[in-house]
Amino acid sequence: MSSFHTLPALLLLLCTLFTACGGEPAADRPDSGAPTIPELLPRPEALQAAAEWDNTQSGYSKMAAQLRLENPDAIEPRITLAKIFINEARVTGEHGHYYPAALQLLDDALALNHAGPRNPNLEFDAMAARASVLLSQHAFAEALATAKEAASINPHNAQVYGAIVDAYVELGHYPEAIAAADKMNEIRPDLRAYSRVSYLREIHGDTDGAIEAMERAVRAGAPGYESTAWARLTLGGLYERYGQPEKAAKEYKRILMERPNYPFAIAALADLAMTAGNLSEAEKLLHQATAIIPEVGYYIQLAELYKQQGRTGEMKKTEQEILVMLQDDVDSGHNMDMEYATLYHDHFEDPSRALEYMKPEYAARPDNIDVNRMLAAIYLDLGDTASARQHFQRASATDSKHPELLALRSSLETTSK
Repeated sequence: MSSFHTLPALLLLLCTLFTACGGEPAADRPDSGAPTIPELLPRPEALQAAAEWDNTQSGYSKMAAQLRLENPDAIEPRITLAKIFINEARVTGEHGHYYPAALQLLDDALALNHAGPRNPNLEFDAMAARASVLLSQHAFAEALATAKEAASINPHNAQVYGAIVDAYVELGHYPEAIAAADKMNEIRPDLRAYSRVSYLREIHGDTDGAIEAMERAVRAGAPGYESTAWARLTLGGLYERYGQPEKAAKEYKRILMERPNYPFAIAALADLAMTAGNLSEAEKLLHQATAIIPEVGYYIQLAELYKQQGRTGEMKKTEQEILVMLQDDVDSGHNMDMEYATLYHDHFEDPSRALEYMKPEYAARPDNIDVNRMLAAIYLDLGDTASARQHFQRASATDSKHPELLALRSSLETTSK
């Protein structure tokens, strides 16, 4: 599926009047009677019927009222608001608003907690939520350090081990990720824990085991909730990636029965339609998805569709929209090097430009198999087969059976003949 989401980060830490985020930390404000409270944005109409939206609005109003009317230096409402924003970023795609707002609230909460007698429970809660945001912004090393600090405060919380798993996976430290996942499942086997087992099994080439674990994750979730929909979407992605498109379609359609207008499922069905050559159906579904949330992956799918159809004007217009969206993510604190590299390699067919983006990514996480798989593909296109083989070997270190890795092996074998 064409998506720029990093799945482990996006499955982490599910939970949930008035001014823009900004200003100095709360602990340093001379006037603590007027706390800065980032805005809860209205959801698109298609997402307002979701099961948790009423609770989200009421929770936001209650926490904001506590800060404005009762105690402007209260710590817990800030952490709760940050969790609300983390979830809204996932649901609505408004990452540029919600992630910086969540970080500001969490930084304020930590500053206030440090200004007086430290409450370890609040310290842990803020640190664990902060690790979630850092993962979503692809600051993996900082996320790992933050999550490990949280775990030192409360080593019996499964949620924080999920953040540790995610960070280790993204950094390519897979044995450490397995150990953290085992600890997480020992403490609390649930949707989040089973999901991480699934990721690690796929990374190590056990596709049947990955599917089985993700099926358990889906069964552990409540129908209609975003976390369950995302787990089922990931299950569908496994079926799609490993040659079972009919089963994938069944999962995507089931999501839309339980959570109507879930845009990721709509875009996933569009991906299946494109693969099957039904471009008119794919285009209809992609326009439906983009009307719900501004997810950059949908626009990339549309640009690729226009490219296949020779609709150059519409393709170029969409490409410009994509570049603006990626820059907006960068401006709000995201590291988007991998996403830029994928765009320039796969869509623009410009491996030299893709390599420019991949060099800092490789420097930051040289053991990650996805980073090495992308570099192998780029160097192969550049005609540097020695470098391609080097990165292919690193990408193969876990015995992954990812279709793109198998295709690279075939291409390298052909090149060597």
